[in-house]
Amino acid sequence: MKFPETYYSIQNFMGCSTDDILITPIRFADRIPIRKWRNEQTFHLRQQGLISEEHQDKYFKQVVFPLFQEEHPSQLLFSIYLNGSLVGYGGLVHFNWVDKYTELSFLTNTEILENDHNEYKRIFSVFISTMKNVVFEHLKLNRIFTETYSLRTEHIKILESNGFLYEGAHRKKILINGKYYDSLFHSILKADER
Repeated sequence: MKFPETYYSIQNFMGCSTDDILITPIRFADRIPIRKWRNEQTFHLRQQGLISEEHQDKYFKQVVFPLFQEEHPSQLLFSIYLNGSLVGYGGLVHFNWVDKYTELSFLTNTEILENDHNEYKRIFSVFISTMKNVVFEHLKLNRIFTETYSLRTEHIKILESNGFLYEGAHRKKILINGKYYDSLFHSILKADER
């Protein structure tokens, strides 16, 4: 299965690239490593249980593929390549088209997450910058927010260094390995980018 190269809702966005990072609308072939990374990193995702190959294929065919043709999709997903190799993905999810906001999601391969903080920070920062452009310039929305479990201190620092402001917490929301963690909310407004 081949996905279109751009989303109908952001027809003028074909992707973003730096010298070595490419961010493009998600590709069907990327579902395989994405499933692996999600299953390895369930501790910080809102995912219940492991994703099977069958479930992942069905999700990409029945949920992700139709998003390419929708004027107001529920989510837009993007693949992230480093020197031609897939290293992560992310997206804009839980759109509210009436009030003009969306949630930012981001995931890298497990090796970068666990072993290369500087590369993680660089890739995440390029992704944030790209998504700000998509949200504020292409989609003309007003707000991007994130929800992050409090154990992800480095992830939170990167958000804040890229202009996201802390808004509040759902205290002791998630139980991981017998310990409760807060769920922290950050956001950035279009006005903050001026």
